[in-house]
Amino acid sequence: MLTVTRAPFGKTPDGDVEIFTLKNVNGVEVRFTNYGGIITSLKTPDRNGAPADVVLGFDTIDGYLGYHPYFGAVIGRYANRIALGRFTIDGISHRLTMNSGPNHLHGGAKGFDKHIWQPEIVGNNGVRLSRVSPDGEEGYPGNLQVAVAYSLTNYNELIVEYQAMTDLPTHVNMSQHTCFNLAGAGSDVLGHELMIDADRYTPVDAASIPTGALTPVAGTPFDFRKPTLIGARIEAKHPQIAHARGYDHNFVLNRKGNTLALAARVVEPVSGRVLEVATTEPGVQLYTTNFLDGSIRGKGGVAYGRHSGFCLETQHFPDTPNKPNFPSSLLRPGSTYSSRTVFKFDVSK
Repeated sequence: MLTVTRAPFGKTPDGDVEIFTLKNVNGVEVRFTNYGGIITSLKTPDRNGAPADVVLGFDTIDGYLGYHPYFGAVIGRYANRIALGRFTIDGISHRLTMNSGPNHLHGGAKGFDKHIWQPEIVGNNGVRLSRVSPDGEEGYPGNLQVAVAYSLTNYNELIVEYQAMTDLPTHVNMSQHTCFNLAGAGSDVLGHELMIDADRYTPVDAASIPTGALTPVAGTPFDFRKPTLIGARIEAKHPQIAHARGYDHNFVLNRKGNTLALAARVVEPVSGRVLEVATTEPGVQLYTTNFLDGSIRGKGGVAYGRHSGFCLETQHFPDTPNKPNFPSSLLRPGSTYSSRTVFKFDVSK
């Protein structure tokens, strides 16, 4: 049977938080908290049926209150970067919090990842988290009613659904920042095989802002159209790789329309674990935890080193509010922002 349970998970300066556990009949277990919608644990079996926790994070709420690279969190209002922390809507200029050098990153100094959300258990396999992001929060216009729903199926699918409505025109681009390691904690992810269904990517400047170009991946370290080891070209002498010390780039998915479509597939050959990511979004950010250096200790005291995880953040493109050639992220009153991503777990033979 599918089950959902809840329990206390400690306190933050803003109040008490809870942790929710979803389980299915196949031994998949997902745990997340209503603080930031953070996925704290995800256990899934290997080809021999042995489960392992395949996401980076911490054992207690205290770890998530300190510095970390957004482990497991819901990101918003706008995932990724907005250049110089500003955009213009209908001739009105809006200034956002600049929390990454001269730029705005992942919703600002106190983005969606640092708020307590109101939880509601839905059926026997899901939880809906909601909050109101008030007009002016981190500089964004409009009161935004926002919700994120997590549900687990017996097909080993973790479904993440986002929805938002506003009373003023604003930009919305939500994502999920779980860092995976399908081998479990204590190793790097360079031996994972990755496929991304993208013929193009968006190169960035020295401040990690897209140049606006949609560049073919053919002949570059960004060509994952066929399954390729994450580590195969991660040290390539390529200016984009050198700048990020690995991958931290948006891929332009080969998709038409906004229906759910496969974006990426990852295989860990030793355990046989497989992750498939499908989304309604036009892009996905591959991030290979390039700046972890062992100073952050996660669950069980494990030191997280460079490339100890990977993220596949489904999204609209970075800096879309300032790039009119990118698919629009503008939400107007009367319209509903709706996005869906499915993380499906399996094993290879």
